[in-house]
Amino acid sequence: MIWLQTKKIFIVILGAILNALAMNFFLIPANVYSSGFTGIAQLLSKVLSDYSPIHVSMGFLLLVLNIPVAILGWKKVGKSFTFYSFISVVLSSLFLTIIPVYKFSQDILLNAVFGGVIQAIGVGITLKWGASTGGVDIIAMVLSRMKDKPVGPYMFVLNAIIVMTAGYLYGWEKALYTLVVLYASTRVIDAIHTRHAKLTAMIITKNAEELKQAIHASLVRGITMLPARGAFSNEPKDMLMIVITRYELYDLEKIIKDVDPHAFTNIVQTAAVYGFFRRE
Repeated sequence: MIWLQTKKIFIVILGAILNALAMNFFLIPANVYSSGFTGIAQLLSKVLSDYSPIHVSMGFLLLVLNIPVAILGWKKVGKSFTFYSFISVVLSSLFLTIIPVYKFSQDILLNAVFGGVIQAIGVGITLKWGASTGGVDIIAMVLSRMKDKPVGPYMFVLNAIIVMTAGYLYGWEKALYTLVVLYASTRVIDAIHTRHAKLTAMIITKNAEELKQAIHASLVRGITMLPARGAFSNEPKDMLMIVITRYELYDLEKIIKDVDPHAFTNIVQTAAVYGFFRRE
């Protein structure tokens, strides 16, 4: 357990460093904007510097924006996920402040692509280990736990505001390159983590009751239990079928490994869910 927590902290630190490097070495020097709360902090810092005598670092703004979201996540999502996510935000803010801004290339397209890819690697590995980089990810978790609400429209509106504001203030060419960042980062995150919003897990196990209780203690999801039998061994087993969001995949994998490491689990894409997608 201590080894897993140490490894998770290392992953969170690595993700925060990659995010800061992407911003300070590629996106900020090229005036190309990121997505989500990072993009909002970047844009606010730039606007305050250009249109007022106030200068506030992007790292500080990122931290301030995430504080109310972290409080919401702590109450609605869970202490572990929110704790590691907020640690990621704090470290990102710190690295954004101490790592100097340096332009490696004069080519805006190269900066947009490399910045988006490096940032996405940091976000992807953080998500894969059951944490997040804060902001929209925590909001997505809250929505998925409270109601069956897709986070896509919220992310689209948020990123559209960033793109439109950047285009209006600093030229539409910058806005188009921001779209390149969004596309590159989305593709990389999907490759590292999973592109599907909802997933169905089919778990074949001999410890169905213990596994069911462990899942219900951690995830607000219903489970369908079906009798199963091994074709080769002819042993009676049970199959647990559960639909989860992409943000709950790490927690489910950890529960299965802790309760029944010999369980056979198949994770498949879920195109749509009809009915009540949560457990009271």
